[in-house]
Amino acid sequence: MLDNTMKAQLKAYLERLTKPVELVAALGDDEKSQEVRELLADIKELNDKITVVEKKDGDERRPSFLITNPGVDTGVRFAGVPLGHEFTSLVLALLQVGGHPSKESADLLEQVRNIDTPLHFETYYSLSCHNCPDVVQALNLMAVLNPKITHTAIDGGIFQKEVEAREVMAVPTVFVNGERFGQGRMELAEIVAKVDTGAAAREAAKISAKEAFDVLVVGGGPAGAAAAIYAARKGIRTGMAADRIGGQMLDTVDIENFISVSKTEGPKLSAAMENHIRDYEVDIMALQTAKRLTPAAQEGGLIEIETESGAKLKAKTVILSTGARWRNMNVPGEDKYRTKGVTYCPHCDGPLFKGKDVAVIGGGNSGIEAAIDLAGVVKSVTVLEFAAELKADAVLQKKLATLPNVKVILNAQTTEVNGDGKKVTGLTYKDRTNDEIKQVALEGIFVQIGLLPNTDWLKGTVGLTRFGEIEINAKGETNLPGVFAAGDCTNVPFKQIIIAAGAGATAALSAFDHLIRH
Repeated sequence: MLDNTMKAQLKAYLERLTKPVELVAALGDDEKSQEVRELLADIKELNDKITVVEKKDGDERRPSFLITNPGVDTGVRFAGVPLGHEFTSLVLALLQVGGHPSKESADLLEQVRNIDTPLHFETYYSLSCHNCPDVVQALNLMAVLNPKITHTAIDGGIFQKEVEAREVMAVPTVFVNGERFGQGRMELAEIVAKVDTGAAAREAAKISAKEAFDVLVVGGGPAGAAAAIYAARKGIRTGMAADRIGGQMLDTVDIENFISVSKTEGPKLSAAMENHIRDYEVDIMALQTAKRLTPAAQEGGLIEIETESGAKLKAKTVILSTGARWRNMNVPGEDKYRTKGVTYCPHCDGPLFKGKDVAVIGGGNSGIEAAIDLAGVVKSVTVLEFAAELKADAVLQKKLATLPNVKVILNAQTTEVNGDGKKVTGLTYKDRTNDEIKQVALEGIFVQIGLLPNTDWLKGTVGLTRFGEIEINAKGETNLPGVFAAGDCTNVPFKQIIIAAGAGATAALSAFDHLIRH
């Protein structure tokens, strides 16, 4: 099951086990059960602290296996074959059940241990989903720390009947005690905050009590990361308020144009950037989404940022790096059927539409890349492009033309998402050449029509373009003294990771220059 390279790497990790680990398997005679059987045998042979027990009876999903300690019912279970993106989740679960400590903050770990409500989490994932491991790993850790919490990570590609019965049409999707809990990427702190309802208010009060920062970075993408590092290196008091570290990079699969890094993945680059930030004295305030900016009342005064949690932060200078988000179609039915057939991540959700008819909205690079990826999984892909020609690079169009199950419709204006009340059944579009209204029957719609800047909360304060982008000059300055901006939320002409990082450095240096001159 595991090749020699993976075995060598896993063996090195398993040397960190401090107590015995028991793998209790519930298997059948099917092909996937045999794969799990081989995987567990490979793991067992790598460390003598690991034992494998195959359970013949019981109502557990098959194939699945529990990771526990002998004589202890630790509630970490995988239903499926956790390879691909989830192999790291498997390794971490083995280490944590085996006594290796987590790197999460002591306060957060203690908060998990103090949860007094029995919680059984179930997470549906796909092996190609780069968002899923964060959720799986967070919930596994909660189950390791607290005996009242259990977690089962379920491969939706294997348990498709279950996925259809529970109307799971996007991953990761999490249930708790049988009820839908959340969908999409979630970090440990975010999950704990949803469970411990008083946590957000306590954190907001703690944040509001902080002294004013010299530089406050709002946003945690590449622009924010570079700004925080450059500011901290100047030896000034630096804070970062962000809903998540990494921003859009967390939703990016392959990155091949970040100079000096031949190829990486968004989550890996995000983790590297966060580690780099933490090398410096940056006060990181996570899960904080900005709500309001109040300019300084007078020259040399303090700027205030209020967050959705109610926290209020003050700073001498502020760097806005809130990035952008997926653009919606804004047509009837889109909101109603979001995560019920309407989705924005082909890599994550594509496997849930195996053998089905789907559409991709958008003929740019993102749309055509999505169509190419989906073509290998689904029954058919229909690409709808508003313009008279595709906008994707020629190399992508050439590849698309070789795929027999892809159809391209040009001059197509999507006007409605159709459904039966529970899930998508098709879409309606207008042929822009003759205004004829047409319909396409399908079960999934992947929207890939660009980005919108996260600047709605700034309207009426900072100068914005008609597209909602923050207007900046070459130094990253906005129309407000002491307020700077960088990255995809601004009017820079190209939206790229490396450009955002450079802009963040520029904004930080400009903020420092402002501080020493005022």
